[in-house]
Amino acid sequence: MPKAGEKPGKGKYICAECGAEQELKKESQALAACACEGTEFRKKGGKRPVGAKK
Repeated sequence: MPKAGEKPGKGKYICAECGAEQELKKESQALAACACEGTEFRKKGGKRPVGAKK
C-alpha cells in the first residue's frame, strides 16, 4: 500500500482513512499526506469484483 512521500507512479490514489482522492500526473510526483492526516493510499481503478454494477 503506497504511503505519503512515496512515488508510486501516475494514477489516482484514494486515502485509506477518509476516501479522499489525489492524482499523480507524473512518475516523479510523490503522494502528499491527506487533509485528514491519513498517510496510506490505494490505487484507484483495476478490475471490478464479480457481480459489481457498472
